[in-house]
Amino acid sequence: MRIGLCGAVLLLALASAPARAQPSYDGPLIDAHLHYSHDAWDMLPPEKAIAVIREGRLAKVLVSSSSDDGTQKLHAVAPDLIVPELRPYRRRGEISTWFRDETVIAHLEERLKRYRYVGIGEFHLYGENADLPVPRRMVQLAKQRRLFLHAHSDADAVERIFRQDPDALVLWAHSGFDRPDTIRAMLAKHRNLWADLAVRSEHGRDGKVDPEWRRLFEDFPDRFMIGTDTYTPERWYYVVEHANWSRAWLADLPRDLAERIAYRNAEVLFSRTAFGER
Repeated sequence: MRIGLCGAVLLLALASAPARAQPSYDGPLIDAHLHYSHDAWDMLPPEKAIAVIREGRLAKVLVSSSSDDGTQKLHAVAPDLIVPELRPYRRRGEISTWFRDETVIAHLEERLKRYRYVGIGEFHLYGENADLPVPRRMVQLAKQRRLFLHAHSDADAVERIFRQDPDALVLWAHSGFDRPDTIRAMLAKHRNLWADLAVRSEHGRDGKVDPEWRRLFEDFPDRFMIGTDTYTPERWYYVVEHANWSRAWLADLPRDLAERIAYRNAEVLFSRTAFGER
């Protein structure tokens, strides 16, 4: 086939032209996994933390803290931006002890009376520990107050939570750090289970969505949401970068699916709680 001189020049120009920057998702973004714990307050005062969130062009962020005072500090500065959830921990050292500490219940009850929350968590809970009296009472409080539970848990603990309350709303932190096939089985079994993608990167690399994760997102389009997880103060410097990275791989999905993962699924979960009735 003859393309002529003009066509040849055009093809040569296209071949030699620099690659265009890959487009990124440009819609709203909700980060469903942030912490502002006591060791971050001096390094990053509330006004500066809010500035970081706005620099990342985040529409809203789900925040819990050790202690809860951190969450309240941020909410006082930007109530339009901060969606508060209540952590059982009063300090970092309680991660591995809270579920055996009966004083945690008094702490939860007192804070629930003073402030409004969308959920309880993020809490660390594994296996049969979910059936101990303190976690059981926490599940009851979430049911009574119409809050979701943000569980950093294995699949076994999540199953036990649903046995205690089949109608519970559960956000599975880090998607359980589990494999896509296990995540798929859990989502298929539990209609009120959502999963955040915090501290995970295998689903989106170089602006492309991994094929196995793509199938999982397509089969459960209303269950996933993004998250950064500022589990140490230094992670706050990653909030903007993580938002931009998320926009890159979200652009590889159909627009409707990208919007669901980016913000709509979080909005739906928030709306199903008493907090969403404001």
